[in-house]
Amino acid sequence: MQTTVNQIERKVKNHKRGKIFFIDDFAALGTPDAVKKSLQRLVQSGLLVRLATGIYWYPKKEKELYGVKLSGKPALDEIAKAIAKRDKARIVPTGVHALNLLNLSTQVPTNIVYITDGVARRVKIGNGKGILFKHTSEVKRLAYKSEFLMLIVSALREIGEGKITQEQTEIIKSHFSRISKQEFEADIKIMPVWIRKLLLTL
Repeated sequence: MQTTVNQIERKVKNHKRGKIFFIDDFAALGTPDAVKKSLQRLVQSGLLVRLATGIYWYPKKEKELYGVKLSGKPALDEIAKAIAKRDKARIVPTGVHALNLLNLSTQVPTNIVYITDGVARRVKIGNGKGILFKHTSEVKRLAYKSEFLMLIVSALREIGEGKITQEQTEIIKSHFSRISKQEFEADIKIMPVWIRKLLLTL
């Protein structure tokens, strides 16, 4: 047991703080039971924070006037991206979460929703919070070269055709500096027609 604990601790400390780990990352360091118990011990010692079943976080530190404290847990969006990277899946935020990420809404959802070409699932994070992955067979929704432009399209789908305000239009326009000309020219071809017409006028 001690050997497994030490190996996991060394592996964790070889990464920068803020790294999200999955239990499978340590599968080669011991039996499933030994790994599970070792992770429990490292959570109890404060080295790791358990985010959800099988998901752990090497917490960041923030400077205080009289020392150092651990920072808060990672954002749900950061956890979702780590899960997608592990699963080699593509994801895009939808609903209120997409609007919030673009400052098109001040509402912060307790549960965030993504569409994905990966496995549909719900991941419970803490009390009442969660990440929902909805599988889609509509490949074009995830085929954008620009992840940011894909997010904009997802947000516009949430608002709906003919319902976008002038203020929202200006906010979306302000984000265009993050999208290259090459990305825009490639992605404009796969957008819904009404979104394509809207973005071409900005």
